[in-house]
Amino acid sequence: MASAARLLCRGGCAVRTRLLWGAPKARLGWRRHVASGRRGGGSEALEQSRFFRRGVAFSALSYLGYKAYILISHSSVVHADVKVDELLDQADYLYGSGETEKLYQMLEQYKNSENAQLLWRLARASRDVAQLSQTSAEKKKQLIYEALGYATKALEKEKTCFSVHKWYAICISDVGDYEGIKKKITNAFVIKEHFQKAIELNPKDATSLHLMGIWCYTFAEMPWYQSKIAAALFSTPPSSTYEEALRYFQKAEDVEPNFYSKNLLFLGKTYMKLNNRKMALLWLTKAKERLPHTEEDKQVHKEAVELLNSL
Repeated sequence: MASAARLLCRGGCAVRTRLLWGAPKARLGWRRHVASGRRGGGSEALEQSRFFRRGVAFSALSYLGYKAYILISHSSVVHADVKVDELLDQADYLYGSGETEKLYQMLEQYKNSENAQLLWRLARASRDVAQLSQTSAEKKKQLIYEALGYATKALEKEKTCFSVHKWYAICISDVGDYEGIKKKITNAFVIKEHFQKAIELNPKDATSLHLMGIWCYTFAEMPWYQSKIAAALFSTPPSSTYEEALRYFQKAEDVEPNFYSKNLLFLGKTYMKLNNRKMALLWLTKAKERLPHTEEDKQVHKEAVELLNSL
């Protein structure tokens, strides 16, 4: 029997499991049997006695029915909790196994769910399928917008889970690629806010720290024309430095060493920007030597080799 509460967000975001579709309502009705035919010629007192006995019997049955309803409803809630727990376990297993398309196909069946834990995982799965090389440009765009829809709904349902904030920020960032530079810069503040909220909720989540580092790196190297657009849109446009980016990348690595090939790569790239050749060589070599498991890992390996050759 599932526990009432469980750690569902990676890294320790405690939330109470909620029902996938809501608790099934037990439909308990009672038939009223009315005797047909002639009444006997008994007295009025006898008739009243009959009604009294019927009332007592009906009240007893109603009470028993209520108790049955409570028991059945409780059983339904427990069963639904178990179902959600098992589904989340299966989703996390598939994600850890790199079964991107299987995971998406499984979770997509629950796209109308009200459960935030399912929804943010579906947002992640949708985005992962969008990133596959065999996904067409049209399908990729569709999946990116669907992912944002799922992440937005998850945030509406659950604001205390770091994973919800993290994937909401990621999905907003992805959509920016289709909505122009002005929209992308406007969204930058929202993205930063939710990455920081994710870190606040779980300071030990290496991925959130890495993504905050990417945000800093992006604005540290922002081209001059984008800086002009940002200055025109905001009195204080988004900005950062390579030193700030480096702090986030290093903190992510301290929290969970070698957790992500791209963090190794960006440590190397950031040190290159800071003209620290020795440290750049160290981290780029680590990125190159890390065994690739995904398409992204292979791209990271290729870029690390190219950068090492340039050094």
